[in-house]
Amino acid sequence: MDDATPVTTTPISQHELDVITDQLIEQLKTVFDPEIPVDIYELGLIYKVDVSDTKDVAIDMTLTAPGCPVAGEMPGWVEDAVKQIPGIGQVKVDLVFDPPWDPSRMSDEAKLQLNMF
Repeated sequence: MDDATPVTTTPISQHELDVITDQLIEQLKTVFDPEIPVDIYELGLIYKVDVSDTKDVAIDMTLTAPGCPVAGEMPGWVEDAVKQIPGIGQVKVDLVFDPPWDPSRMSDEAKLQLNMF
């Protein structure tokens, strides 16, 4: 195949996307904010996850505070966790700060863990 030939991909089925979504959530729950004993998924730090038909994953995430001491490392932790999923393509993690994170983004599970009810 030469470079001019377009590559066609079959769209991911809804079932396959559901399986990948469950795996993504499971892997995101393995990454913890070192200052808060709750995973980043339950903290509401994951703003967006897109999965392409080629199984590339793009994630927009934030931090509890822009000055977080692990700001430079956490996207790499997320990328490494997601890459553990068999068949996943490229993984790109972007830090975003709009909208700013606040405790209302936390799940009920996270609020229970932190005694915030």
